[in-house]
Amino acid sequence: MRRTSMLRNVSILAVCQGFFNSTQSIMISIGGLVGFMLATDKSLATLPVTAVVTGTAIASIPASFVMDRIGRRAGFIIGSFAGIMGAALAGSGVYTGSFLYFVLGSMLVGIFAAFANYYRFAAADVATEDYRSRAISYVMAGGVIAGFMGPQIALWTENLLPPYTFLGSYFAIAGLLALTIILMLFADIPHIPRAERAEENDPTTAAARPLPELAKQPVFIVAVLSGMIGYGVMSLIMTATPLAMVGCGLHTATALGVIQWHVVAMFAPSFFTGHLIHRFGVLTVILTGVLLMLVCVAIALSGQEAWNFYSGLILLGLGWNFMFIGGTTLLTEAYTAKERAKVQAMNEFMIFGTVAAASLSSGKLLDAFGWNAVVLGALPLLTIAGSAALWLAVTRMMQRRNYA
Repeated sequence: MRRTSMLRNVSILAVCQGFFNSTQSIMISIGGLVGFMLATDKSLATLPVTAVVTGTAIASIPASFVMDRIGRRAGFIIGSFAGIMGAALAGSGVYTGSFLYFVLGSMLVGIFAAFANYYRFAAADVATEDYRSRAISYVMAGGVIAGFMGPQIALWTENLLPPYTFLGSYFAIAGLLALTIILMLFADIPHIPRAERAEENDPTTAAARPLPELAKQPVFIVAVLSGMIGYGVMSLIMTATPLAMVGCGLHTATALGVIQWHVVAMFAPSFFTGHLIHRFGVLTVILTGVLLMLVCVAIALSGQEAWNFYSGLILLGLGWNFMFIGGTTLLTEAYTAKERAKVQAMNEFMIFGTVAAASLSSGKLLDAFGWNAVVLGALPLLTIAGSAALWLAVTRMMQRRNYA
C-alpha cells in the first residue's frame, strides 16, 4: 500500500474515531440526566449509560468475527447503521417519555461502539510495520475531537426542540454517525481472508492455542486487568459525575465542561503515550496510570467544589489513557497472528463487561450512599491492577538478572 494511501486511511480512521468518541461523550454526558428525568426509580438513572456499555460488551465478540469475515470497512458501516437506529429510538424515548425506549436505543448505540472500538486495530491493518504503532496512536488521538465536540453539542442541543430537553442531541448523534458512513466509503482497508492473513503474518506451522491456554499467560492476565480496571474505574466515577455535580448545586454547563476536559485528557496523551511506552516500558506506564487514578480518588474525596471535579476528572482521563493503551500494547505480546481475532474479541468483551457493571453500580452507589461511596469503590480495583502490574514488572526484572 502506498504511503499516501496509508496516511489517507489513517486520517479517515482518526476522524471517525473522533466522531465515535463524540457520540459516546454525548451519551455519557446526558444519559444519566435524561435517565433521571424519565425513570420512575431514580436509582436507575444511569441505566441508559450502562445499556451503552452493555451493548458494547455483548457485540464485541460478534463484531470481531463479523469483520474477520466481511472486512473492517463493511463492519464499520454496519455498526454505524445500528447506531443511527439507536439514536432514533433513544430520541423517540425522550419524545414519548418512555424510559424503556431510551434504554433500548442506548444499547443499540453501544452496539455501534463495539464495532468502532476496532478502529485502532484497523489502523494496524493499513499501516506498514515501521508506522504501525504511530498509526494506532494517531487514530486514538482522534478522540481529542470528542473532548471539544461532544459536550458542546450536548449543550447546544439541550433546548433545541422544546419542550423535549436533549431531544436534539440524539438527532446530532445520528448526524455524526451518518458522517462516519460517508467517510468510510473513501477508506481503503484491504480485507485479507483469515487463513491467508495468518499464513502471511505467522508462517510457522504451530497451531493456534486454545483460549483457556492463552488466558493463563501472566502477560494476558495483566494486560486484560489493566484494560478492564482502567476502563471500569473510569466508567464508575465518570458516569456518576454529572449527577453528583448537579446534586451539589452546580450548573449543568459546568458538569458538561468537566466531562469535556475529562475526554480531552483521555485522548490527548495518545500523541506521546507510545513514546513513553517505548522509553520507559509498558508496565511503568500502566503503573503510572494507576497512580494517577489514585490521586484522582484523593482529590474527589477532599471536597465537592467545581475544582475537585475538574482536576479529579482530568487525572482520571490521564490514568485511563495510560492503563488502556498500556494494556492494549501489552496484550500484543500474548498472541500470534493466528490467535489474534479471538484474543482481541475476548479482551474487548471482558473490558466492556466490566464497564457495564461499573456504570450500573455507579448509579446504585450514588443513589444509596452518595458520591464518596462511588469514589471509594475504585480503591480495591486499582489495588488489584497495580499489584498485578508490579508483580509482572518484578518477575521480569528478576528474569533479566538471572539471564545476565
